[in-house]
Amino acid sequence: MRAAQTQAWPARPIKLVVTFPPGGSSDIVAHSANDGYTLLVSNSAALSIAPSLLQSPGYDPLRSFEHLAYIGAVPTVFAVHPSVPANSLSELVSWIKEQPAPVAFGSGGAASVGHLVGEQFAQTLKLSMEHVPYRGAGPMRADLLSGHVKLAFDALPQNIALHKQGRLKLLALTSPRRVAQAPAVPSVAELGLAQLVSENFVGISAPAGLPRALAEKIAGAVRQISARPEFAQTLEAQGFVTRDMESKAFAQLIADQHLAWGDIAKKTGAKL
Repeated sequence: MRAAQTQAWPARPIKLVVTFPPGGSSDIVAHSANDGYTLLVSNSAALSIAPSLLQSPGYDPLRSFEHLAYIGAVPTVFAVHPSVPANSLSELVSWIKEQPAPVAFGSGGAASVGHLVGEQFAQTLKLSMEHVPYRGAGPMRADLLSGHVKLAFDALPQNIALHKQGRLKLLALTSPRRVAQAPAVPSVAELGLAQLVSENFVGISAPAGLPRALAEKIAGAVRQISARPEFAQTLEAQGFVTRDMESKAFAQLIADQHLAWGDIAKKTGAKL
């Protein structure tokens, strides 16, 4: 019976669930039938951050899902106002240490990826910093451009044009290596801070218990689509960094990120 279902898949429309707010619909997918017709567009917020902040998440980021296919990730960028006398990450660190009061940094909101990257940066280098949560990246970016806040951790794509216009300085990316969209901006890994590499990933996951043959079929289909040049180019134009990744490696990435960000998220005191 299972073999016949796998061979026939897909025999009807597939429901792709996108979580918003973080973690909002993940529990629905976790408790759906494991027949390949309800899939989660998984991401860092829902799987690596939210479970540590929700009082009753209703799902476990590892045991409740089969993580099938990695699609890509959007790097987080260290963005500073031009008035900050720093043109490199090391100069930024020195500047922060010289300030008499904690340096405020902005993000798109409490417990956002940018918030956690900022907290991890401060903890790793023992810097005195204070988070300023905004209701979205738009208002935060407006305050950064005006100089109301001097430092922010934000998704790369929306900052590329501002950097080219000289309105912001981009000092580092949290990607494992430099990216084509901003080739002049170094990665934290090449700067000797590999522990700050963090992927705000997007992938495809399914409810736990999905038959292995069906899991392999879905994963193969997603990887095949992701390998198409036009698909990769569309994602890259939106700021994604794409690469091929086996299902086991994708699951391990989620496990590692959940472990690394779980304690940091709890220490922020944020609640979802």
